[in-house]
Amino acid sequence: MTARIIDGKALAEQVRSQIAQRAAALAARGEQPCLAVLLVGADPASTVYVRNKVTGCEKAGIRSLRFDFPANVAPEVVMAKLAELNADPTVHGILVQLPLPPQFNESEVLEAISVDKDVDGFHAENVGRLSQSREAFIPCTPHGVMKMLESAGVPLVGAEAVVIGRSNIVGKPMAMLLTNAGATVTVCHSKTRDLAFHTRRADILVAAVGKPRLVTGDMIKPGAVVIDVGINRLTDGPDAGKLCGDVDFDSVLPVAGAITPVPGGVGPMTITMLLENTVISAERAARRKGL
Repeated sequence: MTARIIDGKALAEQVRSQIAQRAAALAARGEQPCLAVLLVGADPASTVYVRNKVTGCEKAGIRSLRFDFPANVAPEVVMAKLAELNADPTVHGILVQLPLPPQFNESEVLEAISVDKDVDGFHAENVGRLSQSREAFIPCTPHGVMKMLESAGVPLVGAEAVVIGRSNIVGKPMAMLLTNAGATVTVCHSKTRDLAFHTRRADILVAAVGKPRLVTGDMIKPGAVVIDVGINRLTDGPDAGKLCGDVDFDSVLPVAGAITPVPGGVGPMTITMLLENTVISAERAARRKGL
């Protein structure tokens, strides 16, 4: 048996086409979706992420605003810009690229973003709404994973799901989404005893821990659906410089029923869901205005 590949790149293109149609319909009614992105410092990875987000906006017909600040900027300068963007009715989404330099309190920055424009889904109110199965902006990576499971026809109700990782960005909201969908969810992390005991029970396994090739074929239940959220660049050995996930793809491929590749799996869906959240925010604004 060889696992079916869940192609995130192809799905992202399909979803982005739908997003572009919705954005064009909004613009025709006088409400062009707009995303504002704030970048503090010149971290290479963050710079690439921001550039990809801006490019994604342009291709989808979403107006983008980018604000760059030096790494030593005073936090009150960034907070003032957030207040300005919160008050701007033409801006529908606000994103602060993480991580931030040490002079910032990240929680305070995220809480300063209007909950109605929190398209990353990190504001405490959106997190609380998600935990109660209420309407909320959903963090983009786990939202993308749910879209991939849906597109692949993976049954969730009653399924045993294991999430490796408990971050606020992926692990915790991923567990909540799977729970809300009717799965029985176990969350594993660095303190978990006998990780393989849990992973071998999983009908659905989501690896989001940031450790290259942590999950191997002998840790997988035959036929399981394996979602690899990790993106790691190898630093030594014959594969040095290459990207890989948290899953050892080659050893898991013959065991799993379906698997996402790295690259080309979850990654393309993350920015796609950011674009969708921005359009959702613009649609809500248009309804409030009666457009």
